Amino acid sequence: MKLYLMQHGEARPEQDDPARPLTDRGRAEVERVARAAARLDLGIVQVIHSGKLRARQTAEIVAACLEPPPALGEMSGLGPNDDPRIAAETVAVPSGPRLLVGHLPHLSRLASLLILGDGARGVVAFQMGGLVCLSHGEDGWRLAWALVPDLVRD
Repeated sequence: MKLYLMQHGEARPEQDDPARPLTDRGRAEVERVARAAARLDLGIVQVIHSGKLRARQTAEIVAACLEPPPALGEMSGLGPNDDPRIAAETVAVPSGPRLLVGHLPHLSRLASLLILGDGARGVVAFQMGGLVCLSHGEDGWRLAWALVPDLVRD
């Protein structure tokens, strides 16, 4: 089973816009990574975001680039300071490849919880607009690969 985790793209500072939409740079970086993901034919069937504007915009950009278009939805438990055990319980249910779009420190805690069994230990250094692939096998979750905007060329 594959699980993809993505930190939202660069967002405007809260003092500029409390809704924190993506910046132009954030959009461009997410689009670059999304196009690369589409070329990899990851088979993502569902893109789930936290509901915060920056995560929703990131999820929409990625979903628009994938073929066939995955289901797009919102899920509680993906907020910046949410307990990662909530999302871990959701991903424990077998399904096709899913992408969770969220925030730090939550994504870091979730990856650590899944891979190490301890959400307090850092195991993945997320970057805004970066995509991380986790793979689940007989011995649990493992980090398979990561794709960050600076590594992707158009």
